[in-house]
Amino acid sequence: MLRDSCWRVGARLCFLRAGVRAAAESGRRALVSCIDRAALPTASIGLNEEQKEFQKVAFNFAAREMAPHTAEWDQKELFPVDVMRKAAQLGFGGVYMRTDVGGSGLSRLDASVIFEALATGCTSTTAYISIHNMCAWMIDAFGSEEQRHRFCPPLCAMEKFASYCLTEPGSGSDAASLLTSAKRQGDHYVLNGTKAFISGGGEADTYVVMCRTGGPGPKGISCVVVEKGAPGLSFGKKEKKMGWNSQPTRAVIFEDCAVPVANRIGAEGQGFLIAMQGLNGGRVNIASCSLGAAHASVILARDHLKIRKQFGVPLANNQYLQFKLADMATRLVASRMMIRSAAVALQEEREDAVALCSMAKLFATDECFAICNQALQMHGGYGYLKDYVVQQYVRDTRVHQILEGSNEVMRMLVSRSLLQE
Repeated sequence: MLRDSCWRVGARLCFLRAGVRAAAESGRRALVSCIDRAALPTASIGLNEEQKEFQKVAFNFAAREMAPHTAEWDQKELFPVDVMRKAAQLGFGGVYMRTDVGGSGLSRLDASVIFEALATGCTSTTAYISIHNMCAWMIDAFGSEEQRHRFCPPLCAMEKFASYCLTEPGSGSDAASLLTSAKRQGDHYVLNGTKAFISGGGEADTYVVMCRTGGPGPKGISCVVVEKGAPGLSFGKKEKKMGWNSQPTRAVIFEDCAVPVANRIGAEGQGFLIAMQGLNGGRVNIASCSLGAAHASVILARDHLKIRKQFGVPLANNQYLQFKLADMATRLVASRMMIRSAAVALQEEREDAVALCSMAKLFATDECFAICNQALQMHGGYGYLKDYVVQQYVRDTRVHQILEGSNEVMRMLVSRSLLQE
């Protein structure tokens, strides 16, 4: 039923059928080797024909619309609004949102496949798209019918962009200690506080904000949507970052910022639960973005080894480098299988979903960063030049080990699951 509804809405994905196959085969990075096919035939998470078509569309879009511009976006710190809106025309602005508000109605596994493919073109931009999807899903999943139909259609079309506002200057891993207050005055909340490291800050139109409406701890936190232009909403300076330069990062500041009570998502005190459920999917999403960067890096390394000669022979003849490449490919496929397993668990709302999403995020972001870093090493001095995209994959994936819950926090969640049994 999920897929039937998807394809009824699938005008956005209609060019799958006519013309895209040829374009995809000529334009995208070819899916022909063990790193591409080995994970697919497994009984539980193997891709069906429709999923392979989603993948082709995403690879084609990454190759044609993102990869040629990613260096410029990085170096000039450009937020590629027009390209993201093109991605939304394919259904990528609301991948796993319900169809009645303009979403594509796809599964978490479908989303992982799509984000992996897009990230081969520009990891930073895809990571923002994944965060946007997470925010839109939180409204779709926990909002009222009125809220869903008010906020979600422009988010699915990426006519408006969304940002997730949880982290504060004094509360990162300890999110339940956040201090941003929301005091009710009649039919409004008045917000005061600051959110830090907000992707899309200043450019986004819709801010999904976790704020304190009650006492200390997680039960005092609520979720409200703050719209750009609200009185008392302002932004800090644009942060200068090591990577993720195609998306702006700023502090989001609330100074007596009045927000209608009608913009609260869920009940008072439900905000922390909403935030954590959003992050479970966000962890699969960001791990999938790491996977795409690692996928591209393995291909770049393989091609470089074939072309580059030292001591009169191609580097590909060196057994040490052959073994390194084999290790990279093995780690890539293992990461992919773990991510897709977690995506299925999340979609099925299984009891082990939180632990599996944490494991996938922990394992894949560590391993995929190592793959990208090893690919740079294989390029030698050339890998350190910005003329070679491999260095950008290294810079863009490094932050994935920190955000959406640091990998140290992922270890805490996994161990907690084990010790509670």
